[in-house]
Amino acid sequence: MSNAFTLEVATPDRLMLHEHVLEAQIPAAQGYIGVLKGHAPLLGELGIGDLKYKKIDGTVHDVMVAGGYVEINQDHVRVLATRAENASEIDVERAAKALHRASERLRLAETIDVARALNAMKRAQARLDTAKAVGKP
Repeated sequence: MSNAFTLEVATPDRLMLHEHVLEAQIPAAQGYIGVLKGHAPLLGELGIGDLKYKKIDGTVHDVMVAGGYVEINQDHVRVLATRAENASEIDVERAAKALHRASERLRLAETIDVARALNAMKRAQARLDTAKAVGKP
């Protein structure tokens, strides 16, 4: 357990995850951050995407996160997400429909809020990526 660190993922509604892990890949606003124990301290804006982490037993797990903040210390990572879903909670059909709707809104960009449609697309794609990572059809 000497290479492990604590990973917490919380939303305004619940503490989703509190695990000892070996590594994590976290979607930040400007790209992914790879984290191992002993990472330099960091406070950053959380992006939209698939947060992957490897547990001590070697299994890899996925959580879709969208918006919020990430705090990294040498042996503790705290993700405070506006939204987060475990892969098992994702409704793939609903996410695919949301992605299609957002794509259509962007196609008609002159009549909608482009930034809102892009964020909807990113969230839907992140849900699909997270579900796909665990083999969910």
